[in-house]
Amino acid sequence: MRTVTVSGVEVGRGSRVVLRPGAGADIFDRAIAGKVAVVDRVDEDMEGLVQLAVVIEDDPGRDLGEMRQPGHRFFFSPDEIEPLAGQAQPAVRVLVAGIGNIFMGDDAFGVEVARRLAELDWPAGVDVADFGIRGVDLMYALGEGYDAAVFVDAVPRGEPAGTLSIIEPEVDGGEATLDAHGMDPVKVLALARQIGSVPERILIVGCEPAVRMTGDEEELVGELSEPVRAAVPAAVEMVKSLVKKLSEGE
Repeated sequence: MRTVTVSGVEVGRGSRVVLRPGAGADIFDRAIAGKVAVVDRVDEDMEGLVQLAVVIEDDPGRDLGEMRQPGHRFFFSPDEIEPLAGQAQPAVRVLVAGIGNIFMGDDAFGVEVARRLAELDWPAGVDVADFGIRGVDLMYALGEGYDAAVFVDAVPRGEPAGTLSIIEPEVDGGEATLDAHGMDPVKVLALARQIGSVPERILIVGCEPAVRMTGDEEELVGELSEPVRAAVPAAVEMVKSLVKKLSEGE
């Protein structure tokens, strides 16, 4: 889930709160009672129990948590936090995921677009990441409370090489498995839905490849074909436009 209402205030990722641990709190929670923290995510388990993962605002280790690395996160129930007054509503959260294998020619399209996007400044709530062929990492990232996700990938559709498309994938309810040597974003999405919540809106910015490889070739290809490379700047602008619309709730 993205937000939870506490004392009439909508609290979500980025919200600033004061920690008020209850009577049954352990020594670590009591040590940070009264401190200001920033909500990193809102979790709901199978029984409907809600917990907020927070990082202490002045904790020098808080950036580790924001990069999805083991950081100084603490968990509190909604009745153990006090929202600070005068805050804006939590920003719409959008994940931009570059997908592809950099050693398989045009399959690296999504990785290159993500690399360029990562160099730009993005508003609060927008995360850009190169997931490569790490399907498991993407699967778990989809469950981190995003409202929308944009996958960027090479997608063969029979169009001229370099053609860009915006696709809204359909995911059936069948069983899905992940390939350790590649990533099919639709399978990743299907599996993510089987184990938890996923963003309400999923879009794919796809590019028609000129060079398609299976992984059985004797030689690796570590660069994009000319038509696909030429499509990268337009893909960057396309993703920027999509993220803007998604952030505005369109």
